[in-house]
Amino acid sequence: MHPALWVSVTGLDAQDTDLHIISNNLANVSTTGFKKDRPIFEDLYYQNIRQPGAQSSQQTELPSGLMLGTGVRTVATEKIHAQGSLIQTKNALDLAINGAGFFQILRPDNSTAYTRDGTFQINNQGQVVTSSGYLLQPTITVPANTLSITIGTDGIASALVAGNTTPTQIGQIQLTQFINPTGLQPIGENQYYQTQASGDPVTGVPGLNGLGNIFQGSLESSNVNVVEELVKLIEVQRAYEMNAKSIETVDNMLKYVTQVL
Repeated sequence: MHPALWVSVTGLDAQDTDLHIISNNLANVSTTGFKKDRPIFEDLYYQNIRQPGAQSSQQTELPSGLMLGTGVRTVATEKIHAQGSLIQTKNALDLAINGAGFFQILRPDNSTAYTRDGTFQINNQGQVVTSSGYLLQPTITVPANTLSITIGTDGIASALVAGNTTPTQIGQIQLTQFINPTGLQPIGENQYYQTQASGDPVTGVPGLNGLGNIFQGSLESSNVNVVEELVKLIEVQRAYEMNAKSIETVDNMLKYVTQVL
């Protein structure tokens, strides 16, 4: 294969990956607590034809070399953990984190996952769970005949039960943060797993030690900017067209060589 063809193929593959990521961002523009992705590209190894600084004669050296690039590759995808807008819902079990931190979720396999999605509900045992029925940790159980639930910015949850005039504290929501949240592994369902890259979880009271506050009756929207993603989409389209044009040009040159010369 002609080297220029291979370089263009790597470019097409990179733009296809970028298109995939942009499409996923746009698909999740309405997903609660979603954090947008971005691709990270790097150039491939170079063919070193002439080494910079090599001797061109006994008294002179080359001021620059001759090195030919071999294309591009996608080296990583990065989650951008910027704060999303807070939208008021007036639902007592809708919780938004304003600042750093994640809610802790107990999955069916007893593993712990982390999420920014504060769309909580109550199961048939009165326990606070996610929309998929996974338990919020530490577990909070709402008593029967509860008239209202109040959750403070520090995570203190209290319930006003019928027949009482004073709310009763039923638990406290804790938040977890990581030294490198970008290193968390997204697993779907608006949740993440801890990895070696993320570091160990640090759990504490909301509002203390760098953790964000909890806002009751609100949800954090996706941090995807539609206009920004659409502009990127146009850039990807143009880049894809240029790489495809490069392949077409090389093909025409090779045809000319084989048919005319």
